[in-house]
Amino acid sequence: MTNADAWNYAIGMIKVDGLEPTKDFKEYIEKEKRGEVTMEDAKRFLDKKYKMKESTNA
Repeated sequence: MTNADAWNYAIGMIKVDGLEPTKDFKEYIEKEKRGEVTMEDAKRFLDKKYKMKESTNA
């Protein structure tokens, strides 16, 4: 399975749930498919964008 095939599969699985990746995420996926960024870069992008912030209330 190529990297592009893996991304296409992942997007298909997201769409099965009735969801659609954001435009920013789709653009980032295309960069990763072209080899402009690494999978680790993609993970950092997602973590930065979607990771929940820890509560400071204890």
